[in-house]
Amino acid sequence: MRVLLMSHLAMVRHDAGPWHPERSERLAAAIRGVRAAPVEVVYRDAPTVDLSLLTTVHRPDYIEAVRRTAEHRTELDPDTMAGPGSWPAALHAAGAGPAAVEFLRSGSADVAFLAVRPPGHHALPDRAMGFCLFNNIAVTARLLADGGAKVAILDWDIHHGNATQDEFLLDPNVLYVSLHEFPFYPGTGWVEEVGVGPGAGTTVNVAVPKHTGGDLYREAFEQVIEPVVSQFGPDWILVSAGYDGHRGDPLADTHLLEVDYQWMGSRVAMLVPRGRTILFLEGGYNLAAMERSITATMEGLSGAVPAVVSETPSPRGARRVLDLLVGALKPYWDL
Repeated sequence: MRVLLMSHLAMVRHDAGPWHPERSERLAAAIRGVRAAPVEVVYRDAPTVDLSLLTTVHRPDYIEAVRRTAEHRTELDPDTMAGPGSWPAALHAAGAGPAAVEFLRSGSADVAFLAVRPPGHHALPDRAMGFCLFNNIAVTARLLADGGAKVAILDWDIHHGNATQDEFLLDPNVLYVSLHEFPFYPGTGWVEEVGVGPGAGTTVNVAVPKHTGGDLYREAFEQVIEPVVSQFGPDWILVSAGYDGHRGDPLADTHLLEVDYQWMGSRVAMLVPRGRTILFLEGGYNLAAMERSITATMEGLSGAVPAVVSETPSPRGARRVLDLLVGALKPYWDL
């Protein structure tokens, strides 16, 4: 398998603040994780995003507010600082996805992994949130959808991608699927949030309780996610690849292991043809765990299916989430 790996040195210069978990070392760990996998890697620098694309997701006055952080350090959100290096970092992070689309369309790689920061799935049209400045994955999904493609977004970051969900809540051509801890930051993403109007049924929230393990994730894929994605019939799959669901991560309380990310990678590989999958780095704050989990994801995408072993089974009652989710989605999908 040939993997496009995209990043940029400018992203290292985004300074989220002293002792902040979203630190520059995350990029090096992510890149090591991809390179350690048994795949052929082709590296490209991420270009800056075309500002006209950025305005399809973010308001011009907000974009200008982020640009002004290049002049003075600013707290954009209680969790989200920006300074002189943040504007160029955010432009390259948002530009990686559209560039990866063109690279994959050329047939030059089978899958793309974008080692980008700041992350994106909490960034709202008019404000920063949760370490995120621009919604990198939403910019790419909007580009594809506006071009006539059907897009499935799979978000396995342990925090619900509230801004991504909001962006496509009414859009029948973008399927948003999230697996996340609930109740947890940002407080959104309950199973009954299924989309609105023409987008009804195209939002799927697997809202797992804390201490959930890979067993429930596998059930969610097999019983809900794969049937829904198959019936939706996407042309592209974009993954908000957060690794803060790992049991070693300091910011969450779920118990995923490297083997679970490998298994999810192997399932994603079956959902669309090669050359139509892009992974965007989101969270993940235990560097060693994230690095190993990214390697495992690449192994799964290349076709290596792990043995299904759950060292820490999910708590009793967690299965009830899937029952509630199936009930919420049955009016729209054959489950």
